[in-house]
Amino acid sequence: MKTKQLLLILVMAAMLALPLASEATVRVVTTVQDYAAIVRDIGKDRVEVEAIVVGNADAHFIKPKPSYAIMLRDADLFVSTGLDLELWAPVLVNKAGNRKIIDGAEGYVSASHGVELLEKPASMDRSAGDVHIYGNPHITTSPLNITVVARNIATGLCKVDPEGCDAYKINLDDFNDRVARRLYGDRLLEILGVEVLDPLARSGRLVPFLEEHGLLGELGGWLGDAMPFRGQKLVCYHKNWIYFTTLFGLSVVDFVEPKPGIPPTARHVAELVKRIEDENIRVLLTANYFERRKPELIAERTGIIPVVVPMSVGGEVGVESYFDLVDLWVGRLRDAFSAEGEASKHGHHEKESHHDGHHR
Repeated sequence: MKTKQLLLILVMAAMLALPLASEATVRVVTTVQDYAAIVRDIGKDRVEVEAIVVGNADAHFIKPKPSYAIMLRDADLFVSTGLDLELWAPVLVNKAGNRKIIDGAEGYVSASHGVELLEKPASMDRSAGDVHIYGNPHITTSPLNITVVARNIATGLCKVDPEGCDAYKINLDDFNDRVARRLYGDRLLEILGVEVLDPLARSGRLVPFLEEHGLLGELGGWLGDAMPFRGQKLVCYHKNWIYFTTLFGLSVVDFVEPKPGIPPTARHVAELVKRIEDENIRVLLTANYFERRKPELIAERTGIIPVVVPMSVGGEVGVESYFDLVDLWVGRLRDAFSAEGEASKHGHHEKESHHDGHHR
């Protein structure tokens, strides 16, 4: 009898050690890795998340494999950009047969909801290349947009997991505070606050405002690190950097693609080479999922510095969070423009030495 009582006590103790059913995780699937990283930041141990698109792939061109539909079949929440970036996503949702995550259901999050979209086309003329009918969908290239994305994700998590909503809101506030501190630096954030800084940054008036009020020296973070190349010209491979270049004050003068999604011809490359030389453009920015041959050829002919970066979290070793990703973008561009500046200075000194020697 005592043996049976002892066994019963041991069984009860083991059952109490098991996690309660109410602590079951929320299953989340996202299209791209950036959204998955944000889900982890906001959901923490309440979520289990996986992304369909790997970090070094082009989200435009994903084949809707049956394995992706299986991922979505049991999902509680599905996060997509919600524009025409992932045209393959509705096909997968239909195949999954999960009505909880269809567009409009509680388990669906449009990450772009509330983001001010740029480059809205004036017409739908297909001769202009791959035209995005709602505007440029590459919203993740701006940290300002990421705070909106994070809010949308937190709202979605609250809908499917009301019991965790308080925790999600706390984590959202923490995430967006970290974004603000990394964008502006602690000192400027303490002086003006995000309520003043964000509208100024969105409108492009932040730097003039800071200059006018003698506060430019207080600007830190990513924007402070980017000041050495603010106002510079560059060439991009594809139209996927508009939100980044607008926020950080870069001028994109041309693209390796003659039109979005159209491979560059020999004639276009020749014209681009001439423009790079004529306007002394020294940096070419490209995502690492594009082919390298054309940028390398252009670099060989002009001396332009190719900056090859991942577009998403996980697209390169060491890029494990959105913060890592922006660190990499800003750091590599700063290094490239710095190298270009040193090269130009060196070339200028060489010319002066040659000129002096000629007169001697």
